[in-house]
Amino acid sequence: MSAITDLTLTGIADAIAGKRISSREATEACLARIGAWQPHLNAFIAIEPETALAGADAADAALASGQNFGPLHGVPLAHKDMFYDAGHISTCGSKIRRDFAPDTTSTALARIKTAGTVRLGTLHMVEFAYGPTGHNAHFGDCHNPWNVAHVPGGSSSGSGAAVAARLTFAALGSDTGGSVRMPAHFCGTTGLKTTVGRVSRAGAMPLSHSLDTIGFLTRTAEDAALLLALTAGADDADPTTLGGPVPDYMAATRGTLAGLTIGIPSAFYVEDIDGETAQALDATIATLTRVGAKVITITLPDQMQLSAASQTLLAVEAAAIHLPWLKDRPDDYSSLVRARLENGLAYSGVTYEQALRWRGPALQAHLAAVAGVDAILAPVCPTPAPTLADTDVGGAPDAEAAIQVITRFTRPVNYLGLPSLVVPTGRTASGLPIGMQFIGRPFAEDVLLRIGADFQRNTDFHLAAPELPA
Repeated sequence: MSAITDLTLTGIADAIAGKRISSREATEACLARIGAWQPHLNAFIAIEPETALAGADAADAALASGQNFGPLHGVPLAHKDMFYDAGHISTCGSKIRRDFAPDTTSTALARIKTAGTVRLGTLHMVEFAYGPTGHNAHFGDCHNPWNVAHVPGGSSSGSGAAVAARLTFAALGSDTGGSVRMPAHFCGTTGLKTTVGRVSRAGAMPLSHSLDTIGFLTRTAEDAALLLALTAGADDADPTTLGGPVPDYMAATRGTLAGLTIGIPSAFYVEDIDGETAQALDATIATLTRVGAKVITITLPDQMQLSAASQTLLAVEAAAIHLPWLKDRPDDYSSLVRARLENGLAYSGVTYEQALRWRGPALQAHLAAVAGVDAILAPVCPTPAPTLADTDVGGAPDAEAAIQVITRFTRPVNYLGLPSLVVPTGRTASGLPIGMQFIGRPFAEDVLLRIGADFQRNTDFHLAAPELPA
């Protein structure tokens, strides 16, 4: 069973299509692993074995009769519990939507389902996707599979933990302030945050209409390319999506680092990082250079201003979305999420408008600064995963300060709407993963996937899997 769950998304898809492994065998292997790990991780909100096995049997029967539903025929997957699936409960990690069954399916999920997948259940998340750690007062905290005392990252906490622990071959996530990239870094997976407008957000629970993006937690850059190829493109239900042809992302993963130029920021992203993160950054630079990339130092505009503007947009837009429930059901929020939402009501319209209007000039200044590079390399976070106890707001005196630290390097990317790919790049002496992010130009996910795939051909950090706790 473990040999099956160790396969990548593309690997299991090929094995099922070639009838070397049945969809039932793959699904049973995932369910067995979920059963063993769930008591330790709390990575799932709902586990649906009957639905999964029925879907697997249907996929096997179809394949036996000569029908292939698509590139992911019979592959069992689970996703963050904020992607609406018509007729299925979507809690959004909240008490308010504990029994919510939407009548529509999110576009991103629908496109993946159309490719032939089998539903395993739904993955844990921070309440309404508003938090970076994995704490959840309604469904219990999610845990890091490398050390269950530590955070898995958020808000796509279950997606990061489940992919790392080999409970699902991949998972959808969302990234508004780092919610795909932090779980990827803390849990040792590959994580792709897409450009705003690259993947439809229709039918995915909103948090911030100008910052929300859809992303993927996977084992490899190649797996992320496959999911992006399936989901990217225009959608009438989301007028912010980009029309026109979609790049060949799978072909991009066959490219190499040779001839590419990678920029290392001279400040901000390299300041106040812990020693092991600094060592991982240096080792990553060495690998890039050895494989054929040119690495240079670049100077970026003030990233603290970008981060502050991002927090303003998030606070105000989240408060606006939740205002009806804040009025009618305030006690159904956890105290932490309610406080974050109410904070957004305190901003003036002028402050919000200034943050919104500045995005264009800020992006123009950024693009001018990176004109000579194909991507930026930077840490995802100044540290490896902190503990759940140290980031428990209300339980630890310095928790808010710790949370500000872990979101420091992710928010500027959201404000500018840029794509970013996280790949595992090392481990601490205590065994916690360390990831780095490659930040690209708008809609240049193909370049990031090329970089990530070749980096992973030349390293083995992404192959490591955690051991089941005793």
